[in-house]
Amino acid sequence: MNAILSKKTIIRLVIIWLVVLIFSLFGHTFNQALSPTSGTVLFVVLLSTIIYSSFGVVKEADELAHKLGEPYGTLILTLSIVSIEVILISAVMLGPGESAEIAKDSIFSVMMIIMNLVVGICLLFGGLKYGEQEYNAQGTMTYLSMIIMLSGISMLLPNFIQGAGNGIFSNVQAIGISSLIIILYTFFLAYQMKGYRHLYLQPRQGQMEIRFKDRNISVNEEESNGGNVDKREIIIRSILLITIILPIVLLSHHMASVVDYGIKTTNLPPLLGGILIAIIVFTPESMTAVKAALNNEFQRAINLCHGAFVSTVGLTIPSVLIIGLITGKTVALGLTATETILFVITLLLSLMSFLGKRTSPILGVMHIVLFVLFILLVFNP
Repeated sequence: MNAILSKKTIIRLVIIWLVVLIFSLFGHTFNQALSPTSGTVLFVVLLSTIIYSSFGVVKEADELAHKLGEPYGTLILTLSIVSIEVILISAVMLGPGESAEIAKDSIFSVMMIIMNLVVGICLLFGGLKYGEQEYNAQGTMTYLSMIIMLSGISMLLPNFIQGAGNGIFSNVQAIGISSLIIILYTFFLAYQMKGYRHLYLQPRQGQMEIRFKDRNISVNEEESNGGNVDKREIIIRSILLITIILPIVLLSHHMASVVDYGIKTTNLPPLLGGILIAIIVFTPESMTAVKAALNNEFQRAINLCHGAFVSTVGLTIPSVLIIGLITGKTVALGLTATETILFVITLLLSLMSFLGKRTSPILGVMHIVLFVLFILLVFNP
Protein backbone atom coordinates (compact mmCIF):
# COMPACT_ATOMS: atom_id res chain seq x y z
CA MET A 1 0.00 0.00 0.00
CA ASN A 2 2.85 2.38 0.86
CA ALA A 3 4.44 1.65 -2.53
CA ILE A 4 1.23 2.74 -4.27
CA LEU A 5 0.28 5.72 -2.09
CA SER A 6 3.78 7.15 -1.74
CA LYS A 7 4.46 10.48 -0.04
CA LYS A 8 4.94 12.12 -3.44
CA THR A 9 1.59 10.79 -4.67
CA ILE A 10 -0.24 12.02 -1.55
CA ILE A 11 1.32 15.50 -1.90
CA ARG A 12 0.26 15.58 -5.57
CA LEU A 13 -3.34 14.65 -4.67
CA VAL A 14 -3.53 17.25 -1.90
CA ILE A 15 -2.23 20.07 -4.10
CA ILE A 16 -4.39 19.40 -7.17
CA TRP A 17 -7.58 18.80 -5.17
CA LEU A 18 -6.92 21.96 -3.13
CA VAL A 19 -6.83 23.92 -6.39
CA VAL A 20 -10.04 22.19 -7.51
CA LEU A 21 -11.72 23.13 -4.20
CA ILE A 22 -10.67 26.77 -4.54
CA PHE A 23 -12.02 27.02 -8.09
CA SER A 24 -15.21 25.16 -7.13
CA LEU A 25 -15.89 27.73 -4.39
CA PHE A 26 -14.62 30.90 -6.05
CA GLY A 27 -14.47 30.05 -9.77
CA HIS A 28 -17.62 32.03 -10.60
CA THR A 29 -16.21 35.07 -8.78
CA PHE A 30 -12.89 34.72 -10.62
CA ASN A 31 -14.67 34.61 -13.99
CA GLN A 32 -16.72 37.72 -13.24
CA ALA A 33 -13.61 39.69 -12.28
CA LEU A 34 -11.45 38.65 -15.23
CA SER A 35 -8.89 41.19 -16.44
CA PRO A 36 -5.71 40.81 -18.50
CA THR A 37 -3.62 40.51 -15.30
CA SER A 38 -5.94 38.19 -13.35
CA GLY A 39 -6.60 36.14 -16.49
CA THR A 40 -2.87 35.56 -16.96
CA VAL A 41 -2.44 34.51 -13.30
CA LEU A 42 -5.42 32.14 -13.46
CA PHE A 43 -4.15 30.66 -16.73
CA VAL A 44 -0.71 29.94 -15.24
CA VAL A 45 -2.20 28.39 -12.07
CA LEU A 46 -4.66 26.22 -14.01
CA LEU A 47 -2.11 25.14 -16.61
CA SER A 48 0.49 24.28 -13.95
CA THR A 49 -2.02 22.24 -11.96
CA ILE A 50 -3.28 20.35 -15.01
CA ILE A 51 0.25 19.52 -16.17
CA TYR A 52 1.18 18.45 -12.62
CA SER A 53 -1.86 16.16 -12.65
CA SER A 54 -0.83 14.84 -16.06
CA PHE A 55 2.51 13.62 -14.74
CA GLY A 56 0.61 11.66 -12.08
CA VAL A 57 -1.70 10.18 -14.72
CA VAL A 58 1.29 9.06 -16.78
CA LYS A 59 2.87 7.39 -13.74
CA GLU A 60 -0.24 5.44 -12.76
CA ALA A 61 -1.08 4.54 -16.38
CA ASP A 62 2.45 3.18 -16.86
CA GLU A 63 2.10 1.01 -13.75
CA LEU A 64 -1.28 -0.34 -14.88
CA ALA A 65 -0.03 -0.97 -18.42
CA HIS A 66 2.88 -3.06 -17.20
CA LYS A 67 0.72 -4.93 -14.67
CA LEU A 68 -2.13 -5.72 -17.08
CA GLY A 69 -0.15 -5.99 -20.31
CA GLU A 70 -1.22 -4.73 -23.72
CA PRO A 71 -3.67 -3.61 -24.91
CA TYR A 72 -5.54 -3.41 -21.59
CA GLY A 73 -3.15 -0.95 -19.94
CA THR A 74 -3.32 1.60 -22.74
CA LEU A 75 -7.08 1.06 -23.14
CA ILE A 76 -7.65 2.17 -19.54
CA LEU A 77 -5.74 5.41 -20.13
CA THR A 78 -7.31 5.98 -23.57
CA LEU A 79 -10.90 5.47 -22.45
CA SER A 80 -10.32 7.62 -19.36
CA ILE A 81 -8.95 10.53 -21.38
CA VAL A 82 -11.58 10.27 -24.13
CA SER A 83 -14.31 10.20 -21.49
CA ILE A 84 -12.99 13.56 -20.30
CA GLU A 85 -13.39 14.99 -23.79
CA VAL A 86 -16.91 13.60 -24.16
CA ILE A 87 -17.90 15.16 -20.82
CA LEU A 88 -16.41 18.55 -21.75
CA ILE A 89 -18.06 18.66 -25.18
CA SER A 90 -21.39 17.56 -23.71
CA ALA A 91 -21.14 20.28 -21.04
CA VAL A 92 -20.56 22.95 -23.70
CA MET A 93 -23.43 21.63 -25.84
CA LEU A 94 -25.82 21.64 -22.89
CA GLY A 95 -24.83 25.21 -21.98
CA PRO A 96 -26.93 28.28 -22.75
CA GLY A 97 -25.20 29.18 -26.02
CA GLU A 98 -25.41 27.53 -29.43
CA SER A 99 -22.25 25.46 -30.11
CA ALA A 100 -23.15 23.57 -33.26
CA GLU A 101 -19.53 22.94 -34.33
CA ILE A 102 -17.91 22.26 -30.94
CA ALA A 103 -17.78 18.49 -31.51
CA LYS A 104 -16.40 18.80 -35.03
CA ASP A 105 -13.78 21.38 -33.99
CA SER A 106 -12.69 19.28 -31.01
CA ILE A 107 -12.45 15.99 -32.91
CA PHE A 108 -10.58 17.57 -35.82
CA SER A 109 -8.16 19.29 -33.39
CA VAL A 110 -7.57 15.96 -31.64
CA MET A 111 -6.85 14.35 -35.00
CA MET A 112 -4.24 16.94 -35.94
CA ILE A 113 -2.65 16.88 -32.48
CA ILE A 114 -2.57 13.11 -31.94
CA MET A 115 -2.01 11.83 -35.49
CA ASN A 116 0.44 14.51 -36.59
CA LEU A 117 2.11 16.27 -33.66
CA VAL A 118 2.35 13.35 -31.20
CA VAL A 119 2.89 10.61 -33.81
CA GLY A 120 5.45 12.88 -35.49
CA ILE A 121 7.37 13.38 -32.24
CA CYS A 122 7.31 9.62 -31.56
CA LEU A 123 8.58 8.82 -35.06
CA LEU A 124 11.24 11.53 -35.00
CA PHE A 125 12.75 11.07 -31.54
CA GLY A 126 12.25 7.30 -31.44
CA GLY A 127 13.96 7.08 -34.83
CA LEU A 128 16.81 9.38 -33.81
CA LYS A 129 17.45 7.21 -30.74
CA TYR A 130 17.12 3.76 -32.32
CA GLY A 131 17.56 4.40 -36.05
CA GLU A 132 14.34 2.56 -36.89
CA GLN A 133 11.64 0.93 -34.79
CA GLU A 134 9.35 -2.06 -35.22
CA TYR A 135 5.64 -2.36 -34.55
CA ASN A 136 2.80 -4.77 -35.24
CA ALA A 137 1.90 -3.90 -38.84
CA GLN A 138 -1.40 -5.80 -39.05
CA GLY A 139 -2.79 -4.31 -35.83
CA THR A 140 -1.73 -0.83 -36.91
CA MET A 141 -3.59 -1.24 -40.20
CA THR A 142 -6.80 -2.11 -38.32
CA TYR A 143 -6.47 1.15 -36.36
CA LEU A 144 -6.06 3.13 -39.58
CA SER A 145 -8.97 1.30 -41.19
CA MET A 146 -11.18 2.18 -38.21
CA ILE A 147 -10.04 5.81 -38.38
CA ILE A 148 -10.90 6.03 -42.10
CA MET A 149 -14.27 4.34 -41.55
CA LEU A 150 -15.45 6.16 -38.42
CA SER A 151 -14.17 9.65 -39.20
CA GLY A 152 -15.09 9.36 -42.90
CA ILE A 153 -18.78 8.58 -42.34
CA SER A 154 -19.11 11.08 -39.48
CA MET A 155 -17.12 14.10 -40.76
CA LEU A 156 -16.62 13.76 -44.55
CA LEU A 157 -20.00 12.30 -45.48
CA PRO A 158 -22.18 15.16 -44.09
CA ASN A 159 -20.91 17.58 -46.76
CA PHE A 160 -21.80 15.24 -49.63
CA ILE A 161 -25.35 14.20 -48.72
CA GLN A 162 -28.57 16.18 -48.56
CA GLY A 163 -29.16 15.59 -44.84
CA ALA A 164 -30.51 18.62 -43.02
CA GLY A 165 -28.17 20.92 -44.96
CA ASN A 166 -24.88 22.66 -44.06
CA GLY A 167 -23.07 19.49 -42.98
CA ILE A 168 -25.84 18.42 -40.57
CA PHE A 169 -27.41 14.95 -40.44
CA SER A 170 -31.17 14.56 -40.50
CA ASN A 171 -32.72 12.96 -37.40
CA VAL A 172 -33.07 9.57 -39.11
CA GLN A 173 -29.47 9.76 -40.36
CA ALA A 174 -28.22 10.77 -36.88
CA ILE A 175 -29.94 7.77 -35.28
CA GLY A 176 -28.71 5.36 -37.96
CA ILE A 177 -25.09 6.62 -38.02
CA SER A 178 -24.88 6.72 -34.19
CA SER A 179 -26.08 3.12 -34.07
CA LEU A 180 -23.64 1.98 -36.75
CA ILE A 181 -20.68 3.68 -35.06
CA ILE A 182 -21.57 2.18 -31.66
CA ILE A 183 -21.92 -1.30 -33.18
CA LEU A 184 -18.64 -1.03 -35.12
CA TYR A 185 -16.70 0.39 -32.17
CA THR A 186 -18.07 -2.34 -29.84
CA PHE A 187 -17.04 -5.07 -32.29
CA PHE A 188 -13.58 -3.48 -32.60
CA LEU A 189 -13.05 -3.44 -28.83
CA ALA A 190 -14.10 -7.09 -28.60
CA TYR A 191 -11.81 -7.93 -31.54
CA GLN A 192 -8.94 -6.07 -29.91
CA MET A 193 -9.28 -7.56 -26.43
CA LYS A 194 -10.30 -11.14 -27.17
CA GLY A 195 -9.30 -13.37 -30.10
CA TYR A 196 -6.98 -10.86 -31.80
CA ARG A 197 -5.22 -9.30 -28.87
CA HIS A 198 -1.91 -10.48 -30.36
CA LEU A 199 -2.20 -7.86 -33.14
CA TYR A 200 -1.69 -5.07 -30.60
CA LEU A 201 1.38 -6.49 -28.88
CA GLN A 202 4.98 -5.55 -29.63
CA PRO A 203 6.39 -8.28 -31.95
CA ARG A 204 9.72 -9.94 -31.25
CA GLN A 205 12.83 -8.10 -32.32
CA GLY A 206 13.40 -8.36 -36.08
CA GLN A 207 9.73 -9.02 -36.86
CA MET A 208 6.76 -6.86 -37.85
CA GLU A 209 3.94 -9.26 -37.03
CA ILE A 210 2.68 -11.94 -34.67
CA ARG A 211 1.04 -14.77 -36.59
CA PHE A 212 -2.38 -16.09 -35.64
CA LYS A 213 -0.97 -19.54 -34.85
CA ASP A 214 1.51 -17.96 -32.39
CA ARG A 215 -1.08 -15.70 -30.71
CA ASN A 216 -1.36 -17.67 -27.46
CA ILE A 217 2.42 -17.81 -27.02
CA SER A 218 2.73 -14.04 -27.47
CA VAL A 219 -0.18 -13.26 -25.15
CA ASN A 220 1.26 -15.57 -22.46
CA GLU A 221 4.67 -13.89 -22.82
CA GLU A 222 3.07 -10.46 -22.45
CA GLU A 223 1.21 -11.57 -19.32
CA SER A 224 4.33 -13.11 -17.80
CA ASN A 225 6.32 -9.95 -18.52
CA GLY A 226 3.73 -8.00 -16.58
CA GLY A 227 4.41 -10.08 -13.50
CA ASN A 228 1.84 -11.42 -11.05
CA VAL A 229 -1.38 -9.43 -11.23
CA ASP A 230 -2.51 -8.36 -7.77
CA LYS A 231 -6.23 -7.58 -8.17
CA ARG A 232 -6.23 -5.40 -5.06
CA GLU A 233 -3.35 -3.32 -6.43
CA ILE A 234 -5.08 -3.00 -9.82
CA ILE A 235 -8.27 -1.74 -8.17
CA ILE A 236 -6.39 0.77 -5.98
CA ARG A 237 -4.31 2.05 -8.89
CA SER A 238 -7.42 2.36 -11.09
CA ILE A 239 -9.18 4.43 -8.41
CA LEU A 240 -6.03 6.50 -7.97
CA LEU A 241 -5.87 7.07 -11.74
CA ILE A 242 -9.46 8.35 -11.71
CA THR A 243 -8.80 10.67 -8.74
CA ILE A 244 -5.88 12.22 -10.65
CA ILE A 245 -7.73 12.46 -13.99
CA LEU A 246 -10.88 13.99 -12.46
CA PRO A 247 -9.20 17.31 -11.50
CA ILE A 248 -8.23 17.75 -15.17
CA VAL A 249 -11.93 17.41 -16.06
CA LEU A 250 -13.07 19.83 -13.36
CA LEU A 251 -10.38 22.44 -14.07
CA SER A 252 -10.67 22.27 -17.87
CA HIS A 253 -14.04 24.06 -17.67
CA HIS A 254 -12.43 26.98 -15.83
CA MET A 255 -9.50 26.86 -18.24
CA ALA A 256 -11.96 27.13 -21.14
CA SER A 257 -13.48 30.28 -19.62
CA VAL A 258 -10.07 31.90 -19.16
CA VAL A 259 -8.92 30.90 -22.66
CA ASP A 260 -12.17 32.18 -24.23
CA TYR A 261 -11.70 35.50 -22.43
CA GLY A 262 -8.11 35.73 -23.68
CA ILE A 263 -9.13 34.89 -27.25
CA LYS A 264 -11.89 37.51 -27.32
CA THR A 265 -9.69 40.14 -25.66
CA THR A 266 -6.78 39.61 -28.06
CA ASN A 267 -9.02 38.90 -31.09
CA LEU A 268 -7.47 35.49 -31.77
CA PRO A 269 -9.17 32.73 -33.85
CA PRO A 270 -12.04 31.02 -31.94
CA LEU A 271 -10.76 27.54 -32.93
CA LEU A 272 -7.65 28.19 -30.83
CA GLY A 273 -9.66 27.60 -27.65
CA GLY A 274 -10.61 24.10 -28.77
CA ILE A 275 -7.00 23.37 -29.75
CA LEU A 276 -5.63 24.47 -26.38
CA ILE A 277 -8.20 22.43 -24.46
CA ALA A 278 -7.52 19.39 -26.67
CA ILE A 279 -3.78 19.71 -26.01
CA ILE A 280 -4.36 19.97 -22.26
CA VAL A 281 -6.82 17.05 -22.11
CA PHE A 282 -4.61 14.73 -24.19
CA THR A 283 -1.31 15.75 -22.53
CA PRO A 284 -1.16 12.62 -20.28
CA GLU A 285 -1.69 10.25 -23.20
CA SER A 286 0.74 12.17 -25.41
CA MET A 287 3.46 12.08 -22.77
CA THR A 288 2.94 8.35 -22.25
CA ALA A 289 3.13 7.70 -26.01
CA VAL A 290 6.40 9.64 -26.42
CA LYS A 291 7.86 7.85 -23.40
CA ALA A 292 6.90 4.49 -24.94
CA ALA A 293 8.61 5.42 -28.24
CA LEU A 294 11.77 6.44 -26.36
CA ASN A 295 11.66 3.07 -24.53
CA ASN A 296 11.52 1.29 -27.92
CA GLU A 297 7.92 0.16 -27.27
CA PHE A 298 6.57 1.64 -30.48
CA GLN A 299 3.47 -0.57 -30.65
CA ARG A 300 2.39 0.88 -27.32
CA ALA A 301 2.85 4.38 -28.76
CA ILE A 302 0.62 3.38 -31.69
CA ASN A 303 -1.96 1.86 -29.34
CA LEU A 304 -2.10 5.15 -27.46
CA CYS A 305 -2.13 7.54 -30.44
CA HIS A 306 -4.27 5.71 -32.98
CA GLY A 307 -6.36 4.09 -30.25
CA ALA A 308 -7.05 7.53 -28.78
CA PHE A 309 -8.45 8.87 -32.04
CA VAL A 310 -10.51 5.73 -32.73
CA SER A 311 -12.02 6.04 -29.24
CA THR A 312 -12.52 9.79 -29.66
CA VAL A 313 -14.67 9.30 -32.76
CA GLY A 314 -16.29 6.07 -31.55
CA LEU A 315 -17.47 7.63 -28.28
CA THR A 316 -17.87 11.34 -29.07
CA ILE A 317 -19.89 11.21 -32.31
CA PRO A 318 -22.72 9.00 -30.95
CA SER A 319 -22.77 11.01 -27.70
CA VAL A 320 -23.15 14.42 -29.35
CA LEU A 321 -25.66 13.18 -31.93
CA ILE A 322 -27.82 11.62 -29.21
CA ILE A 323 -27.59 14.79 -27.09
CA GLY A 324 -28.56 16.83 -30.14
CA LEU A 325 -31.60 14.62 -30.77
CA ILE A 326 -32.75 14.76 -27.14
CA THR A 327 -32.21 18.49 -26.56
CA GLY A 328 -32.92 19.78 -30.05
CA LYS A 329 -29.40 21.28 -30.29
CA THR A 330 -27.86 21.56 -33.75
CA VAL A 331 -24.82 19.33 -34.33
CA ALA A 332 -22.79 20.28 -37.43
CA LEU A 333 -20.10 17.68 -38.17
CA GLY A 334 -19.19 18.52 -41.77
CA LEU A 335 -15.60 19.70 -42.28
CA THR A 336 -14.73 22.92 -44.07
CA ALA A 337 -12.89 22.75 -47.41
CA THR A 338 -9.52 23.48 -45.74
CA GLU A 339 -10.16 20.94 -42.98
CA THR A 340 -11.15 18.33 -45.58
CA ILE A 341 -7.81 18.74 -47.40
CA LEU A 342 -5.84 18.48 -44.15
CA PHE A 343 -7.97 15.50 -43.13
CA VAL A 344 -7.24 13.61 -46.37
CA ILE A 345 -3.51 14.46 -46.30
CA THR A 346 -3.31 13.22 -42.69
CA LEU A 347 -4.95 9.91 -43.60
CA LEU A 348 -2.75 9.40 -46.67
CA LEU A 349 0.43 10.31 -44.78
CA SER A 350 -0.53 7.97 -41.92
CA LEU A 351 -1.07 5.12 -44.37
CA MET A 352 2.31 5.80 -46.02
CA SER A 353 4.02 5.98 -42.61
CA PHE A 354 2.73 2.57 -41.46
CA LEU A 355 2.65 0.39 -44.55
CA GLY A 356 4.31 -2.51 -42.79
CA LYS A 357 7.82 -1.06 -42.91
CA ARG A 358 9.94 0.02 -39.97
CA THR A 359 9.73 3.61 -38.82
CA SER A 360 11.90 6.42 -40.15
CA PRO A 361 12.65 9.82 -38.55
CA ILE A 362 11.89 11.71 -41.80
CA LEU A 363 8.27 10.53 -41.57
CA GLY A 364 8.10 12.16 -38.16
CA VAL A 365 9.27 15.45 -39.65
CA MET A 366 6.49 15.23 -42.27
CA HIS A 367 3.79 14.73 -39.63
CA ILE A 368 5.13 17.64 -37.55
CA VAL A 369 5.23 19.92 -40.61
CA LEU A 370 1.59 19.05 -41.35
CA PHE A 371 0.64 20.01 -37.77
CA VAL A 372 2.52 23.31 -38.10
CA LEU A 373 0.63 23.94 -41.36
CA PHE A 374 -2.63 23.33 -39.51
CA ILE A 375 -1.69 25.92 -36.85
CA LEU A 376 -0.63 28.39 -39.58
CA LEU A 377 -4.01 28.05 -41.28
CA VAL A 378 -5.82 28.55 -37.96
CA PHE A 379 -4.22 32.01 -37.62
CA ASN A 380 -4.08 32.84 -41.33
CA PRO A 381 -6.81 30.95 -43.20
